[in-house]
Amino acid sequence: MLQLSAETDDDWWEVEALYDLCFAPGREALSSYRLRDGVPSVAGLSLVARDADNILAGAIRYWPVRVGGHDVLLLGPVAVHPTRQGEGLGGYLIRESLAVAAPLGWERVLLVGDAPYYSRFGFSKLDGVRMPPPTNPDRVLGYNLTKDAWSGVTGNVVSVAGT
Repeated sequence: MLQLSAETDDDWWEVEALYDLCFAPGREALSSYRLRDGVPSVAGLSLVARDADNILAGAIRYWPVRVGGHDVLLLGPVAVHPTRQGEGLGGYLIRESLAVAAPLGWERVLLVGDAPYYSRFGFSKLDGVRMPPPTNPDRVLGYNLTKDAWSGVTGNVVSVAGT
């Protein structure tokens, strides 16, 4: 049995250690991390999953960005501890967090990832939405939290820092 809760300041170092464990060194050099610099993650959507012994099993974070003047949620990273992989926890974190996002007033979600994996959650390739280089455009995916939320939304993905 896993307990899902909003990430708190007390979780930060433990979540960072999980991301370091699950992702390659240099993960913070990716273009998506430049969009997060100086911007807090979205409270209430950045979640942690803990087991009955309060051990961190997985985490997901969201960040506010803008595309063509529209507010957008940037999903990522999502990680599951190697000892818990294969249990469906990553999918659970994605589904549960998306279910919370729309009632909080968000309309669209963006991520950089593998379309074959994320399409099962309803994500699809976005045309006309450009992440900072060197992001592969085929990996720029979107999800509508409200009907046709991505319709007509194009442009560069930009940070909300300093706005």
